[in-house]
Amino acid sequence: MKLDQLASDEVENRQRAVHVPLLPLQQFLQNIKTEMHLEESIVAVCLVSETEMARLNKTYRKISGPTDVLSFPSVPGRKLLRFRPRKMVLRGGSFLGDIAISPATARRYAKKNGRTLASELRVLILHGVLHLLGYDHETDQGEMDRVEAKLRKRFGLA
Repeated sequence: MKLDQLASDEVENRQRAVHVPLLPLQQFLQNIKTEMHLEESIVAVCLVSETEMARLNKTYRKISGPTDVLSFPSVPGRKLLRFRPRKMVLRGGSFLGDIAISPATARRYAKKNGRTLASELRVLILHGVLHLLGYDHETDQGEMDRVEAKLRKRFGLA
């Protein structure tokens, strides 16, 4: 595990630059899991500093500098059944993986995109979960973007 796997579904804050209330993010993660029928699966979300995010980005993507979100699936390259409304993917419990988010970077992107930080963090959690499920917007001819747009609408995210 890239982020020292958390014991259970959890949103953990390992940065100090940006104040982030954790309970609303934890509740949002649970809402995503309920909507996608992933209640028995575990997802670890970790809020990290820009320095740590830059290190992770360089180590795992060979890209210098921080990014807003990185996902580390427990089974890289896993191709799961695709999301369909009211039907999803995994049977039984499993650890899906880790999601790292840089709130400082997310705050800049939120401002650029005309969103609040709270909304941006929710978008990033959703985006990260989709990556954990095997979606890849860099290679899937828009499939992930379409699914993400539908789910953003369902969750009231711009």
